[in-house]
Amino acid sequence: MANPVSADFLHSVSGLEHLRLMLTGDVAPSPISQLLNYRLHSAEKGKVCFIGAPLKDHTNQIGILHGGWYSTLLDSAMACAIMSELPAGRVQNTLEFKVNLLKTIPKGMQVAATGTTLHVGRSTGVATGEIRGVENGILYASSSTTCLILDAK
Repeated sequence: MANPVSADFLHSVSGLEHLRLMLTGDVAPSPISQLLNYRLHSAEKGKVCFIGAPLKDHTNQIGILHGGWYSTLLDSAMACAIMSELPAGRVQNTLEFKVNLLKTIPKGMQVAATGTTLHVGRSTGVATGEIRGVENGILYASSSTTCLILDAK
């Protein structure tokens, strides 16, 4: 598992640069993304996309995809969208989020979770997110978040 990035690193690169280094493999992905089988797919200012596919291990005891899988994927996409607009030395942390689960994602189906910023200010950021099937374009979940924006320590 990857170690968290250092404070020196967080003070030396913008949020978008950090995401681009993850895309090239120069910065390790978040350990949770490895555990839940998703990866950063694209990042631009104000918009970030993760691609993933739920596995059998991500289901609840009756075999349906656990809501936490949707939530974690969307939290990553929305928080990273906010991160993409932050300068060096600033970080985000999820303050609250809401998820609407619209359809069950079949195990093994590849989906894209996209986060898009609505507002990024000095102390908070707001973003929306959605999960869609990569091949069928069906909307499986929608969400919104507010993140606290802090100085990196």
